[in-house]
Parts: sequence; C-alpha cells; structure tokens
Amino acid sequence: MVHPGLEEVAADEIRAELGGDVKRAERGFVVFRLPEIDRGILHLRTVEDVFLYAWGTDKLSYRAADLDSIRRWTDKDADWPALLKIHHAVTPKPRRKPTYRLVVQMSGEHGYRRVDALKALGRGLNGKMPASWRPAEENAAIEFWLSIHGATAICGLRLSDRTMRHRTYKVEHFQASLRPTMAAAMVRLADVKPQHVVLDPMCGAGTILAEAHLYARQQERPHVPWNVTLVGGDVDPHHVRAAKANLLKLTEAPVWTWDARRLPLEDASVDRIVCNLPFGKQLSSPAEIGPLYHKVVPEMDRVLRPRGKAALLVAEAPALKAAIHPLGWKQERYVPVRVLGQRAVIMVYRKP
Repeated sequence: MVHPGLEEVAADEIRAELGGDVKRAERGFVVFRLPEIDRGILHLRTVEDVFLYAWGTDKLSYRAADLDSIRRWTDKDADWPALLKIHHAVTPKPRRKPTYRLVVQMSGEHGYRRVDALKALGRGLNGKMPASWRPAEENAAIEFWLSIHGATAICGLRLSDRTMRHRTYKVEHFQASLRPTMAAAMVRLADVKPQHVVLDPMCGAGTILAEAHLYARQQERPHVPWNVTLVGGDVDPHHVRAAKANLLKLTEAPVWTWDARRLPLEDASVDRIVCNLPFGKQLSSPAEIGPLYHKVVPEMDRVLRPRGKAALLVAEAPALKAAIHPLGWKQERYVPVRVLGQRAVIMVYRKP
C-alpha cells in the first residue's frame, strides 16, 4: 500500500532495491513479485505497508452477492499455509501464543457495510488458523487485511507494522509535518548521488533530511561510502528544535534558524534541494504564497549548482511555475499527490 500518487515512485524503488517484478501499480497499491522474500522487504521507504498477496479481483458487483464471493475466495483461492510460513520466516515470532486480527478497509458505495465484509472474511478464514490462536483488537501478531475500493478488492497478510509508515526517529511532531513516505519519495525523485550536498531550506521537523540520510545509508555498499552532506534550516525556532531532536539518533547534520529568502550559504554550493514549500493553509495565507515563492526560488537558484536538481512539494503549482520561469529551470517530473486531503504535486526541476 502506498500514499496515493506515489505508486510509480514506489514501483521504481521495488525494482531498484529488491529486484522486484512489478505487475500493477494504481489506486494506492503496487502488486509485485520477488525472487525471494526476506526482511529486506521491510526496508522499503516509499510504501506505507507491505502484504503477502492472497487474492484479488476487479470484478466486484457492488451488491450483497460480493459477500459470498469474498468468503469463497478467502476460503478457496488463497494458499494460507504457504503465506503463513513466509510470514513466520520474515517477522519475529511472538513469545506467547499468536494473536490475530481481521481488518477491512472500504471506499465507494456498496450494497453492504464494512462490518458485513469483515464477517465474510472471517467465515472464509474459518479453520485456516490453529485453534490456539486468539483474536486481538490491536498489536496482533498476524493481521489479515481486505481492502475494497470500488470494484477492486485485494486480500493479504500484513508483513509490516506501524513503524514502516510512522518512523521511530520521529519523536517530535507538529501540524503540517511531512509524511515520512512522502519525504522518502521526494528524495528518490531528487536523484541524490554520492558526495552530494543536499539542502532543505524550510526543513520543518527535519523529515526530508532524515530520509535523505537514510536513503544514502541504504545505497552504501562495502568500500563505497556515499558521504552525503545534509544542510537544513527553518525560520521557526520551534521547528529547528524539533528537527534537531528527530535527527539526533541518525546524523549530526547542521540545522539552522534562518530565513529561506536570505540563506547564509555560498553561491552554487549545493547539489540537490528537497523542500516541502508552505501550502498557504497551516503556515501562511494563500495570498502570501506567490510573493513568498518569488523570493525563495531565486535564492534556491543562487545556491544550487549548475545541473543541480530541486524536488519541491507544493499545493499551488502555478505559483511555483511563475517563480521558476524566469530562471530557465527545466521540469523533469510532475507527480500529483494528496497531502492532508489537499491536492498537491511534487515538481522536479533541473537547473541548466
């Protein structure tokens, strides 16, 4: 499962990091096959959750007859012994007798309720688990998930836990703080390379800097250190303190209190800029966004080296384009996403 809009970015990560064969990528999910499954699958950074695929369909009828189909597919089409064997090999064994949990997500108008689909899933799983297993409301050792979106349903066995999307390094949070998977996607889109200097001039809680550090660590190979240099800052001292706290156990990257319109950095001193620009909701008014971009973007251009890249997350794409146009930057990627329910876009530019 991925954040809506990041399907292709996640598919690229699956291919590059795991050698996966991507079968499908759409509507918040990516279906892929691996030559073998081990704990490396839990190191994906642009995905929200990872599941073992049990069964799926694109042909739900939206009627109550779907419930019998869900029960039948769960009972007959899934190889639960094989899936549970893989699950036990990848995830730590519980100290006590295993607990299990059934989860159903639904979107769209259907002729049945989520609780009805949950019951159908339970009937299909009848007899598939040892009698000693006990149900649990949360923190279960085994989780069976069914996601229904319109005519599509996918059933699977969850391999990941909440730490995949809620990173353990994030000890400080605040309103409008960036989702770690979104930050990881922006770092991948920025195409960070060894020896690069990576700047986030409006770093907030430091999520982009943390994900850039972890991306570089992930890419390192024996005798091939990446040595990426991270630099960040924010105009709000509270944000700077939060960023320092979140980065404390990861890296000693400097985080400064500064104004992104007047960066205390030398000309042409950074290779990549990755930044979540203000949306005009939580942090400033919509009327202020255009003038802010027209001051911040030229300063980014000043510190960015020729052929350097910028990956920028914005809600007001026209305002960003207007600010960038005089600089002659070339747009390389345009990735529509949703952030806190609002339409946004990750825009990737290269400086000539």
